[in-house]
Amino acid sequence: MSDSGKGGNVAQVVLETQGNIAYINFDHVAARNAMTVGMYQSLKSICEDIAKNPKIRVAILRGAGGKSFISGSDIAQFASFKDGQDGIRYEEGIDDYLGPLATLPISTIAIVDGMAVGGGLAIASCCDFRISTPEAKFGVPIAKTLGNCLSAANVAWLVAHLGINIVKRMLLLAEMISAPELLKQGFLLATYEQDQLGHEADVLAERLSKLAPITQKSSKLVLARLIKNNLPDCNDLISETYGSHDFKNGVAAFLKGEPPIWTGN
Repeated sequence: MSDSGKGGNVAQVVLETQGNIAYINFDHVAARNAMTVGMYQSLKSICEDIAKNPKIRVAILRGAGGKSFISGSDIAQFASFKDGQDGIRYEEGIDDYLGPLATLPISTIAIVDGMAVGGGLAIASCCDFRISTPEAKFGVPIAKTLGNCLSAANVAWLVAHLGINIVKRMLLLAEMISAPELLKQGFLLATYEQDQLGHEADVLAERLSKLAPITQKSSKLVLARLIKNNLPDCNDLISETYGSHDFKNGVAAFLKGEPPIWTGN
């Protein structure tokens, strides 16, 4: 469940079980828990295994280190992209990695302390419930950082959970949205101080574990199928974006720690 992250740091997704609760921890602290390909693959495998285990009733997901849930995807991988087809394959891969989480037949809880950015926001959105610290931030600031885009499935999922106006602010304005606003909007179930998050997640998990599991499964999977029903083919837009000069410059600038210069090409 681990691989070597940027700079030789171990990047891993760790599964622990206690009773009927599964704890999924994202551990890549040196990179604020940025997801490597290996971590995405581990998350998919873990979720597939959990789905086959009738003893597990709830899964709780959390980032290690107490400062970030997940800060996005590991940017270094984008340096090897040659054209728009690489972007299409990457976005299809993300959809494939996150599918087993979104369609787990049990309830899932994301604990967000710090930030949930990019892939981290997608993973948090795939969970049924989210709790966070009041200071947590959420967003997909790719219009400011890399100049890439998201798949139709990813955007549809975010819109279903956040609403189109907030998603536009995230994607077009590159805004990071605060926890208090998302609590009022309903994306967050509750906010707590950091030292309370683990306990409150366990309390919520206990409540969920006492309810009818087949009803929970049917209800959440019906909702998931509604969101993904009749998605349009947007590969032309993904190919144009990932094949652009702006994307290549955005990745190079990010890896150098410099601000990108957008040309529209």
